[in-house]
Amino acid sequence: MNEYESSGIAAGIGAGVIFAYLAVIVVAVIGMWKTFEKAGKPGWAAIVPIYNIIILLEIVGKPMIWILWLIIPCVNLVFSVWLYNLVSKSYGKSEGFTVGLILLPFIFWPILGFGDAKYLGPSAAEAQNGFGNNPFNNPNNPFGNQNNPFNNPNDTPPTPPVV
Repeated sequence: MNEYESSGIAAGIGAGVIFAYLAVIVVAVIGMWKTFEKAGKPGWAAIVPIYNIIILLEIVGKPMIWILWLIIPCVNLVFSVWLYNLVSKSYGKSEGFTVGLILLPFIFWPILGFGDAKYLGPSAAEAQNGFGNNPFNNPNNPFGNQNNPFNNPNDTPPTPPVV
């Protein structure tokens, strides 16, 4: 085997890897397209680079300032994981599905788009009311409404002394 034959084989392997990589990307984008359509957003937004992030932020209910956090190096890793977790929650999925969206997007975006998952609404709205199952529905009041020492209508402010 001479050097021309081995370079041709290497080029063929490289071309095969490139086509396989492009096929994986196309499958992930098609899944994201269908996911956007389930949320009532335009599906074509999945192929526009910055606009697809804006649509994802609208789907999960986060403010547009998150675009800044998603383009800052190192910070974007944390916010991307958080965004994918909110996408999973918006479609009624668990944290395990978030791990799948991060590690195997070409499998989990089509599952989200073509599967039986329904868009439940922005998951960030429930995060604004507090975290977890807060029985008092107010994260700043651990006492509830009946025993709230901060909001007693019988209390009157003290009057200043007369000098």
